[in-house]
Amino acid sequence: MNIIIPMAGMGKRLRPHTLTVPKPLVPLAGKPIVQHLAEDLAAMTDDKVENIFFITGRFGKEAEDHLKSVAESLGAKGHIAYQDEPLGTAHAVHCAREALKGKVIVAFADTLFTADFKLDPSKDGVLWVKQIEDPSAFGVVKLNGDGDITDFVEKPVEFVSDLAMIGVYYFKKGEDLAREIAYLLENNVTKGGEYQLPDALKRMADKGAKLAPGKVDEWMDCGNPPVTIATHARVLELKYPNSIIDPTAEVTDSVIILPCYVGPGARVKQSVIGPHVSIGTDCGITNARIKNTIVQSHTTITGACIEDSMIGNHTTVHKPSLHLSVGDYNTVE
Repeated sequence: MNIIIPMAGMGKRLRPHTLTVPKPLVPLAGKPIVQHLAEDLAAMTDDKVENIFFITGRFGKEAEDHLKSVAESLGAKGHIAYQDEPLGTAHAVHCAREALKGKVIVAFADTLFTADFKLDPSKDGVLWVKQIEDPSAFGVVKLNGDGDITDFVEKPVEFVSDLAMIGVYYFKKGEDLAREIAYLLENNVTKGGEYQLPDALKRMADKGAKLAPGKVDEWMDCGNPPVTIATHARVLELKYPNSIIDPTAEVTDSVIILPCYVGPGARVKQSVIGPHVSIGTDCGITNARIKNTIVQSHTTITGACIEDSMIGNHTTVHKPSLHLSVGDYNTVE
């Protein structure tokens, strides 16, 4: 089994937190978004994951080494492929075309989710979808009487389906997808100047491929600060309901309200933390009340009451009451 994770987007909606760190490497509960995704994907299959391909921009060696270490932690080999131009979702997958062999999972690093990950061996592929009330802002799928996917409609003006694609796909034969993507590129089949993955999937379906919808229980976005904070809260509830306090962290004269994450070397004194708070590596929190907030690494907070916020790395906060979305290397007084 190979996994392909396209993640070359600039993450503009999550700024200022993506000015110094790519969006998929923004931490939630002590792990980057993309690490949560990769772990969930690896757990969905009984097949050994041999390779994980990360499709990135030019993020730099430190970020690339981190991504490779994520793959290695799952017993796979990590690979970096570059998408230097925003030429669409099909083009992004094409950048890792050497991975399109045998069983393949493709997952875009924009969302996290909980889902029924049963792989039907009788199907040529599975596309995970979420039933939503207003599908007009999403790409949706249409099904035939046998429950197989027959068509793909992007942002339908009129109702055709309420099954929105979440960007996670399984293919029994990656070579079939590779062939249809190659057709799009060779014949310049684009929409809005970009090569779109649903066009390749439609060609597969038209040729008789059996593509089944997979059920998604929760679809959690990480697109902008408010929804990322909400997703962070759910990640804590689902994965760490009893809280995690690193053995090297110091918590004195403080209350930790479940669920929370307190990272390595963090120092929490005379404070009330939680619920739904992550404190990153080597942070110093004194005389503070923090809830529903992500605090990244090497940040100092003193005498502040903070909620519903995202605070970056190497930041200092000394202010009584705040709702913040502040990036790295800032001082708030």
